[in-house]
Amino acid sequence: MSTADWTKVAAIYVPLMAAILLRLIRGRREKQFAACLLGSLWVATTLPLLERVNARAGWWTFHGDFGVPSGMPLELYFGWVLLWGAVPQMAFPLLRLRWVVVVMIAVDLVTMPLFSAVVVLNSGWFVGEAVAIAVVLAPTLCLARWTLEDRNLRWRATMQVIVAELLFLYWPAVLFGWFRGEGWPPLLAMNGWVRQLGMQLLALLALPGVSAVMEFAERGEGTPIPYDAPKKLVRSGMYRYVANPMQMSCAMVMLLWATMLGNRLFAWAAAMSVVYSAGIAEWNEREDLKGRFGEAWVEYRAAVKNWRLRWRPYVGGATARVYIAEGCGPCSEVWRWLAERKPVGMEIVTAETLPYGSIRRMRYVCDDYEVEGVRAFARALEHLHFGWAFVGAGVRLPGVWQAVQFVMDECGLGPRVAVGGLR
Repeated sequence: MSTADWTKVAAIYVPLMAAILLRLIRGRREKQFAACLLGSLWVATTLPLLERVNARAGWWTFHGDFGVPSGMPLELYFGWVLLWGAVPQMAFPLLRLRWVVVVMIAVDLVTMPLFSAVVVLNSGWFVGEAVAIAVVLAPTLCLARWTLEDRNLRWRATMQVIVAELLFLYWPAVLFGWFRGEGWPPLLAMNGWVRQLGMQLLALLALPGVSAVMEFAERGEGTPIPYDAPKKLVRSGMYRYVANPMQMSCAMVMLLWATMLGNRLFAWAAAMSVVYSAGIAEWNEREDLKGRFGEAWVEYRAAVKNWRLRWRPYVGGATARVYIAEGCGPCSEVWRWLAERKPVGMEIVTAETLPYGSIRRMRYVCDDYEVEGVRAFARALEHLHFGWAFVGAGVRLPGVWQAVQFVMDECGLGPRVAVGGLR
């Protein structure tokens, strides 16, 4: 074996053996598994993007033709996934997060020059290292540590949404490009309008799955990752219309990828995902959720099925309330528009019944969940029918609702005190 071969072997087997030994030493810990899994997923999905940038910036290059994105050897790729995504979570569970980042940066700076048989470090490689730390390493360690300690749920959920979007929309073409040598060319060869239409359909099909991840965080106080599951039964958002929006969304995205890239493997993957979710996954979820949520889950699943969309929403638990000011002209129009569509499980209440000055935007309240402004309107839409719920899910996406709220505020529809409120 050549020096390059030995280097590649070491790149994957050293982190792998370290992860196995640490697992044996630390024992089986559920939260630690979730932390390692999420950390590895972040590295696995963002590292190819970094290599795409590196292909243009030229921070480093790889010897030989390895047949993978940007020429990165698979051994180095999987080695990095283990070294950054799993090893630190087991090796330094009690060390302060900032010191874990420092330690891993030091490890990387020391080991990178040792891979000279495979990696050529060019003059600006320190810039690339800084970008890798900011985009891949630091977020990985933060996501894993927050999962391990069960904190910063919103940030964790946002990062999981990013991972889900990359897995749905980017990673499939990269993955099959590795093994089939196809990747993006069939997509790039399409007519411009066909490609644009296809990409827009991909985004729409991915929306229910991404929205469901957000719903787990906002309403369930958890994530889709094993051992980091929601603490509350989630029956809102897309879950009012179908019981498995993530699985359905994933299958439809893969089918569309199969059509756009002309790759039958995607169609097989979609079929296998349906078989898995209808068999093993459904059995496991049924036992787990019934044990944790009892009759509430049984009642929900009797009304909401897997793979079968409802047109009108399921309502379980407390009735939602949306507060709208009657004395505001535009607000009263929103009131009238919602009332005409006969919302299910939602009561429209005049904001003037609340203490004076306590409400300045439209407000949506359900149990202990409360949002205002654009997000409140988007939440109200999920009580109408599936079409409007789909629109609401898109409006509530991070970045989208802030932009819509900003535009509305600048157009004169910003916050105002409800006149006549209780004093």
